[in-house]
Amino acid sequence: MTVDLNAYLARIGYDGPREATLAVLSAIHALHPAAIPFENLDPLLGRCVSLDPDALQAKLLGQRRGGYCFEQNALIRSALEALGFAVTPLIARVVWMSPPGQPLAPRNHMLLKVDLAEGPYIADVGFGGHLASAPLKLEVGAEQPTAEAVLRLTAIGDSLAVETRLPTGWTPMYRFTLEPAEASDYELSNWYTSTRPGFLLTTHLLAERLTPRVRTSLFNTKLTRRYPDGRAEVVDLASPEALGQALDVEFGLTAPVDEATLFAKLPAA
Repeated sequence: MTVDLNAYLARIGYDGPREATLAVLSAIHALHPAAIPFENLDPLLGRCVSLDPDALQAKLLGQRRGGYCFEQNALIRSALEALGFAVTPLIARVVWMSPPGQPLAPRNHMLLKVDLAEGPYIADVGFGGHLASAPLKLEVGAEQPTAEAVLRLTAIGDSLAVETRLPTGWTPMYRFTLEPAEASDYELSNWYTSTRPGFLLTTHLLAERLTPRVRTSLFNTKLTRRYPDGRAEVVDLASPEALGQALDVEFGLTAPVDEATLFAKLPAA
């Protein structure tokens, strides 16, 4: 995938140096989830997500749209490579909020390994539900604070797990290995996650945007704002108009269908 680098950097609001350094990676990693929100409008509306490079850029760069992990991380991967970074695509099993003892899910989350002079880092701007504003140093056991969370890597057999520290303790987000992923891995997983009947992303509306000021999340009609000082605000979007306004104002999104049609797709409370 060849990205329109100027369009991408303009979309996220980056005008700094164009060099493959940790400082540049960190700046881009912070700006991306603030400008291009996580959202699953296409799977919810019965539309298989396209990973075609032109379609992906038209959606995420040319429209007021976001996307999920395969779109978000494919886009930032191409931008990082255009800037000269050495990037290895990876694929993970999501374990976020899974009950203890539940069988592992298939590999259906895209993330990236970025090799720097300081060592390898994990870059991931597409984990909806707990977006991260900073890359994670590939170092097992070290607690790594970001502006909005504390993360760490743990070893589980031959796999690594990214964990976040919640008030209830350390909670795993996903597991992965360092084996490079192939385009066919993403093609199959993307088809599965965007079309499978009864799957979370085809039956519920999710959106998330992460800025230095607030983490804003949407699950169907429940809008939650979480602030760095620990405060949280929850708003019930009880009408199509309220949902449309939230998508516009809170996330900078324009849905591809009218408010009433989208609202009718949401499951009953």
